[in-house]
Amino acid sequence: SKDLKGAMEILIEQKRQKLSTVEKLDEHMDFASQLIFAQNRGDLTAENVNQCVLEMMIAAPDTLSVTLFFMLILIAEHPTVEEEMMREIETVVGKWELQS
Repeated sequence: SKDLKGAMEILIEQKRQKLSTVEKLDEHMDFASQLIFAQNRGDLTAENVNQCVLEMMIAAPDTLSVTLFFMLILIAEHPTVEEEMMREIETVVGKWELQS
């Protein structure tokens, strides 16, 4: 737990450094950036920021996998939607071979 917390603090500090050197901020405005700016304004403490980022890192893979699972189930249950999705993919990708 201590190691993970320490690693998170390092990552947040790296993000903070990156934000201080970018020319166009709008290209780097993600959730972590918003948290850092909220801390800079005094709306959050460093501990609040660390905890939020830590929870995002731990919870995201689990919630993402559940969301993807249900999305695939819904697609399988609605073949016309699947066909529309495949047509759109073919329109965008064309003859290129799909890759992960």
